[in-house]
Amino acid sequence: LPYIGLKRGGRAALISDVSMEDINSVICLVSVALLWGLTNPFLKTGSAGVDDIKRSDPFRQAVSQTVFLATRFRFIVPFLLNQLGSVLFVVSLGSTDLSLAVPLVNALSLVITSVTGQLLGERLNKETVMGMSLVIAEVSVCVYANRSV
Repeated sequence: LPYIGLKRGGRAALISDVSMEDINSVICLVSVALLWGLTNPFLKTGSAGVDDIKRSDPFRQAVSQTVFLATRFRFIVPFLLNQLGSVLFVVSLGSTDLSLAVPLVNALSLVITSVTGQLLGERLNKETVMGMSLVIAEVSVCVYANRSV
C-alpha cells in the first residue's frame, strides 16, 4: 500500500493505518488551501480603487481606505471567506505536523491562486510557472524528509 505522509509510532503510515483524525486533518488543510487560493484573486479585484484614495495625513488615509474596503461587497465576501480559512488553519494545526502543514497549505494555495487568477483573465507567465514548480519541489522534499524521520 502506498505511503501517504503521516506517521504512526515512528513508522510511515499506510492507507490502511489512516485514522479518521488524519483524514479530517487532510480535509482541513486542503480546505484552507482552497479558501485562501480561491479568494486571493477576488481580494485583488475587490480592492481595485483603494490606491486612488489620497488623504493629507496617514490616519485619515487609513480610515478612508478601510471604509472604502468595508463598504465593497466584492471585497468583504472574499475577505471573510479568506479569514474563515485562517481560522480553520489555526484549528487544524492542533492535530497536524507543523513542518508538513505550513508548506503544504502554502504551496497548494499558491497553485490554486495562480489557476484561479488565470481563469479570471490574468496571464500566467514563465516566472510564475517556474516559481510554482520550485515550491512544489520544496514541498515534496519536506514530505520526503518528514517520511524519513
